Parts: sequence; C-alpha cells; structure tokens
Amino acid sequence: MLDYAEKRDFPRMCIDCATRFRVAGDAQVVSCVAKDLSSSGLMLRSGQELPAGTQINVEIRPGKNITPPLYAEAEVVRCDQEGEDFAVACVILRMLPEEEVPLDFP
Repeated sequence: MLDYAEKRDFPRMCIDCATRFRVAGDAQVVSCVAKDLSSSGLMLRSGQELPAGTQINVEIRPGKNITPPLYAEAEVVRCDQEGEDFAVACVILRMLPEEEVPLDFP
C-alpha cells in the first residue's frame, strides 16, 4: 500500500538528464532537460512552450553508457512557465525498443 506522502501509482524518479524532442510532424529538434520520469509520464524543462495535446518524440540519453537511451512518443498534458523556461508535463504514449527507432528520431 502507498503511504500518505506518495499518492501516485508509480513514483517519479528525479533524473535531470539531457534530452531532445521533436514535435510530431516538425523538422526542428529541441534540446531540453528531463527532470523526472515515471512508468507513465515525464517532466521536461524546456525553453519552448508546448500546448496541451501536442505530441512529441522524446530521446533521453543518460550520462553513463551503462544505461541505454530511452525513446518514447509522448503527449503534453500541461505546460507551466517557470522563470524563463517551461515545465512540460507529458504522458508517455509508447516506449520504443531500440530496433524500432527511426533514423530521424526524435
């Protein structure tokens, strides 16, 4: 049973990792930072505002080679301005195994 302090089904892990994303259908790849991750969502810190409902392709490359990259298709559920940046909350729609990642991903 989950204790009172943690009400999520899947707790978030703080990761603070370099990340890239591309809005589905766009050519521009945007660099940002993944702040936390759970089995069903992630929080990005980006200089770009993204409206709720925007679908993005995300690539998270951890700093150590022992951990493989994470490739996911996600949808923005919330975007809040925090100073000069934006906190972009996303739900993960699909995780991609490395053999299914297109060459132009994210």
